[in-house]
Amino acid sequence: MKIIHTADWHLGKNLEGHSRLPEQEMFLNDFVRICQEEEADLILIAGDIYDSYNPPAMAEQLFYDTLKQLSRGGRCMTVIIAGNHDNPDRLTASGPLAREHGIVMAGTPNTVVPTGLYGENRITDSGAGHIHVEIRGEKADILLVPFPSEKRLGELYLGDSTEEDRKMQNYENRMRRLFSSLAKTFRPDAIHLIVSHLFVLNSTGDGSERSVQLGGSYLLPGDIFPETADYIALGHVHKPQQVPGRKDAFYSGSPLHYNQREIAFDNTVIALELSAGRPFSMRRIALPVYKPIEIWRCDSPEDAIARCEAHAGEESWVYMEIKTDHYIHEEDIRAMKRNKADILAIRPVFQENGSSLSAPEQPEELPFSVLVQNYYKKRFQTDMDEETLSLLLEIMEESEETI
Repeated sequence: MKIIHTADWHLGKNLEGHSRLPEQEMFLNDFVRICQEEEADLILIAGDIYDSYNPPAMAEQLFYDTLKQLSRGGRCMTVIIAGNHDNPDRLTASGPLAREHGIVMAGTPNTVVPTGLYGENRITDSGAGHIHVEIRGEKADILLVPFPSEKRLGELYLGDSTEEDRKMQNYENRMRRLFSSLAKTFRPDAIHLIVSHLFVLNSTGDGSERSVQLGGSYLLPGDIFPETADYIALGHVHKPQQVPGRKDAFYSGSPLHYNQREIAFDNTVIALELSAGRPFSMRRIALPVYKPIEIWRCDSPEDAIARCEAHAGEESWVYMEIKTDHYIHEEDIRAMKRNKADILAIRPVFQENGSSLSAPEQPEELPFSVLVQNYYKKRFQTDMDEETLSLLLEIMEESEETI
């Protein structure tokens, strides 16, 4: 069976207020082409399809148009789970209509997917968090574990009342119990797959997606997964990587760089070939950088203006750091932006006694998100986590829409 694994598309995400939808559309066009060239039988999308609970209409349209193309007339099955950024109900609302295109959607860990035909393939059996599928004559058992928040796990075990159950309230213990229970549905003559959106301990989360946790409670060890799995397709961490200590668990990574911290690593999707009872073969397929995020370090405002003129025709997002002995004049800023419209921030670096001293940008040049983070750090003496910032910005956007 030929499988493609991807995750963390974050459709509708902005960068300092600038839309990334044009880049995301280019990725989706490439992704469709890759899946067609690889003749994929099964596509696994491991969460965070969207960047917010209420994605822009254009983001949803891109998603559904892409799913239709991935289907190849129903020959390919696409399995999608919700991430922590997705609204489970909104994501799965189109599930019944998507069946004819071979699309399977799971919003929460207790999702029960209906059996029957999905395009040209079939779900022969299912239960809470698992499906048995037949795809072009091959069998696969797939465990579906969308983002398992404390609340969602609580709902899953709502009826527990024994003494043993009460001892299993720890998040990690509940997750062990969940995977152990689901693994019992694996059949000996099928490929064993897991699709989940979570953060595994020691994975490198140095991108824009930090683990959403209090006191590390959402961090899970690599041995949380059953050893009987053939391949574990993960989402949540934006850097492509193998889970430490596991030969079968991988993060595909995100398709775009979503902030400065992510520009050091590649963007990929994973192509696999599996057969029941045999080791898988895997390739990482590199994606192009559609519009790079760059940090320009300039020796003076004049140097910055000259650099903007030299790169006026290039597509890139730019953070500028400019050495200077005074605040940058408004006319200089206008001259830079005339040639390079996609400057995201300008930070003066003051010279003091022959050394550089980084200073904050002028308030009028700071993006709103940076102003919020600076205030939060000053007020509470700690950094604002990405989830809180994302929620605040979403509330602000909704407020502006109603004005």
